[in-house]
Amino acid sequence: MSAAHSVITIDGPAASGKSSIARLVAQRLGRTYVNTGNMYRAMTWAVLQSGADPQDAAAVRAAAADIVIESPVFDGKTQVRISGHTPTDAELNSDPVNRAVSLVASIAEVRDRLVADQRALAAIGPLVMEGRDIGSVVFPDSPHKIYIDASEEVRASRRGAQGLSDQIAERDRIDKQRKNSPLIIPKGAIVIDNSHITLDQAVDQVIAALQLT
Repeated sequence: MSAAHSVITIDGPAASGKSSIARLVAQRLGRTYVNTGNMYRAMTWAVLQSGADPQDAAAVRAAAADIVIESPVFDGKTQVRISGHTPTDAELNSDPVNRAVSLVASIAEVRDRLVADQRALAAIGPLVMEGRDIGSVVFPDSPHKIYIDASEEVRASRRGAQGLSDQIAERDRIDKQRKNSPLIIPKGAIVIDNSHITLDQAVDQVIAALQLT
């Protein structure tokens, strides 16, 4: 089996529920869970810590060049470590990071570097990897592709319930219109609408759709 075939890819827009779904799918199938969004959030957090303006692409590229990202596995999932520091969930999901992450992630050099890091993680073993371009760019040859969607209203409501203030529509616009690895439904992916089903129902649908043997 190739490295790509050992990876279940789960893509979708912000707050679609893909992280929660992917984590539980990984647990049920005994695979390592990889949240690639946290890799971009960690890079964004580090860029902001450096003082770079996230709207200044040249400044972001310069700051990112000096940032070291590691992804050690702990308790069945990869962690994100930046130059020896493990950012907290509060740091990764802070309002400044929420506002800047799509801008930082749209920069080709940042994305190319993190895509290479994500592909290298296949050496760990069977993965469930979720993000916005996993089935379309990172592992396009995987036969196990899922796209989790939900309405903009539902996604905004979920973010609000978490006490977060993502600008969902603006993040969607940036993610879908960026030139490098835009958010799309990957070719061959099975689409699951997570607007009005429970988390357990969504996980059941994903596992049934994968038809793993």
